[in-house]
This record gives sequence, C-alpha cells and structure tokens, in this order.
Amino acid sequence: MTIPTIRYGALPLEEIADREVSATKVGAWSTSFTALYETDPGLIEQVLPPPLRATDRPIVKVSIATVDLDRPGVPIFGAGTFGVQCAHGDRTGFYPLLMPMSTEQSVIGGRETFGEPKKLAQINLERDGASLTGTVTRMGVTIIELKGTVTQEIDPPADAERTDFYLKFLRDPGGSGFDADPRLVHCHRQETSRKRELVAGQIILRESQFDPVADLPVRRILEMHLSERRSQQRGEIVAVLDAKDVLPFVHQRYDDIHPAAGQPPAAVASRRLAGARDDGSTEAIGSADERSKESS
Repeated sequence: MTIPTIRYGALPLEEIADREVSATKVGAWSTSFTALYETDPGLIEQVLPPPLRATDRPIVKVSIATVDLDRPGVPIFGAGTFGVQCAHGDRTGFYPLLMPMSTEQSVIGGRETFGEPKKLAQINLERDGASLTGTVTRMGVTIIELKGTVTQEIDPPADAERTDFYLKFLRDPGGSGFDADPRLVHCHRQETSRKRELVAGQIILRESQFDPVADLPVRRILEMHLSERRSQQRGEIVAVLDAKDVLPFVHQRYDDIHPAAGQPPAAVASRRLAGARDDGSTEAIGSADERSKESS
C-alpha cells in the first residue's frame, strides 16, 4: 500500500520560506486615509517602553486603509494603525499601539515575524464623491472614525523611508514573564505614492475598555489626506531589551479580560475626569489648510 503524502508533513528545507517577509518585501498598493494630530503633553511618554523616548511634539498618527496584494484568490483586506511619534537613538519614527487588521492571515504573519501589535477588527473605508468615511470596530465598539471631504489633489510626495518600532516577544507558558528577553525591531518601510488628496474632516476616538485609544485625545489636527501608495518593508532586530523594562507594557498587545468582568482600568476614570464627553469619545475638527509639513 502506498502511503499518501499529506500537507501537514515536513517540507524540504529548500522549499521553506517566510511568506510574511517575502510578501512585505514585494510590497502592495493600498488606499490609505491618514490623519496626524497633536494630543496632550505628557501622555505619549507614558506608553513608551525603554529605550524609546518621546519627541518634542506629542504627535499621534491614525490610518485606515484597504490593501490589494494583487494575487489570485486573495481579496482586498482592511488595515489600520494607531501609533505615537517617538525616537530611538538618532532615528525618529512611530510606535504603534494598535494595528487593526480584517483578516487572520494579516494578523498572524505580522505579529509572529515582526512583532507588530496586530488585532482582528472590522475595517471600513468608503468614498462617495468627495466624501470619505473610515472606521475601525472592535469588540462591538467603533473605536476610530475618520470622516471628511476631499478638498484638492496635490503632487504625491517623493519616495521616502519611514520607520516603525516594534517589540517582539513570546510569553512564558508558565505565566512568568517571557520565554527569552524581548527584542526591539526597527521596521523600515520604503514608500512610493502615486496619488495624494488633502482632506478637511474629523477624527473621532471612542471609549473602549479593550482599546483605550481615547486616552490620547485629539487637541489639534495637523494633517488629513487620502493616498494611494505602495510600501515595501524590511525588519531588523536592533537591540535585546531587559525583560523588566518591557513587562509593564505587555498589556498593550492583548485584550484585557478584567474590563469584561466589570473592572474598568484606572486610566478610564482619570481620562473622564479630564473632560471627555459622556459617551467616552473625543473629537477635533480641522482643515487641510492647517496641515504641518514637518509632522509628516
């Protein structure tokens, strides 16, 4: 009797490749609704694990996008970022607190390979004439909403590289810290844009006990734009970090089950005392004419 070869079996070493690395090196075109805003001083410092440090301006970036991998049988999927501007050494970039994705495939590869803080979410980006709406919904709450009106098309920016900072780690199955010391990853993205339009609009962040984006309230919108761009990324481990420095920030990566049991985190009460609306949302309105070139 001939025993069939099954697909769960071992592969020859020459056939093994990291599909996530291969896919991100090729790059994919996306349509991205992006906003940059200033939040309150002193907040970004609280979310940064050492050795990341805050920059002179408390800038937050929000993006909601659709991504087309241009592969047969692979549908367009939704992607997003909610990150804070910071620096490591002489390099300035963004530290994402949340990267919502609409498919399991896009979550797993990014988390396991690069350490990206990805979570499943319902993501929607719609355009009706000049009107734009983008939303991110998780655990029954639309935590992020960008909406606005396209005001003008401008020349796309020159090709450029930007950097994101990620923490890569695995939790100890025994419940005590990590399997090994965490790593700091620099993710370098080479971006090419073929179209950019300025947007006048709003950023709405809603209260969620699982995704506390509203703890970084919108104080001044710096820029909103819609772009068509391709991103090719390259990751590198640049430092081995002390576990005790990273452990206090691990909760950023996971959905805390304690709020589900009726125990809201202390930060929620603190933010509400600071003047958030009764529904927990914060909102700012700005126009494309108020954009800050140095913030992009």
